[in-house]
Amino acid sequence: MKQEAFLAAMQFRHACKEFDPERKIPAAEFEFILETARLSPSSFGFEPWHFLIVQNPDLRQKLFPLVWGGQKQIPTASHLVIALVKKGYFMRFDRKYIADFMRDVQKLPPEIQKLKGDFYRKFQEIDFDLLSSDRALVDWAAHQTYLALANMMTASAFVGIDSCPMEGFDRAALNQFLARELQIDLAQYSVAYLVAFGYRQNEPFPKTRQSIGEITTWI
Repeated sequence: MKQEAFLAAMQFRHACKEFDPERKIPAAEFEFILETARLSPSSFGFEPWHFLIVQNPDLRQKLFPLVWGGQKQIPTASHLVIALVKKGYFMRFDRKYIADFMRDVQKLPPEIQKLKGDFYRKFQEIDFDLLSSDRALVDWAAHQTYLALANMMTASAFVGIDSCPMEGFDRAALNQFLARELQIDLAQYSVAYLVAFGYRQNEPFPKTRQSIGEITTWI
């Protein structure tokens, strides 16, 4: 059954701490993983993310001292992704990115662009109070990048590929690294997380979770 196959993938998935460095993910399968990120949902559909696929071994070596949560994953992963979140430069209601996105990507007619733009402004200014600080807007946008992360990890598990999400890093230092080494404009982007993909070196411990009754309340 489809449900059983999906749940089997969820059982298979774990935060892989060390990958088999000799095994590489086929290009078509990694493209499939990235496609699930591309198709992920986001608030208002504005896609506040960009993904860097770091395959250069020299860059990985430079990353190593900045990511204390990836000491075994970074050197052994087949593929390493750094997820960037788009900051207010893009995501404020009055930015060109938003207007262009509604017109060119979402293909909305002018009258719907106006309605959606006004609603988006109210959402940011009043409903979620996102414009009171730059950090509030960035955090809101960053939360959405985790939807793409979950989809990538689940999709990889579904095809027998392991993954490990990583937040164990010095964010300021990592941002400076991205600016220095990759010319990432820190007025426009900030790092959200890293995620490594590959094939497990060792079998994981059995999965432990609370029961469904402990995490749900029916009202």
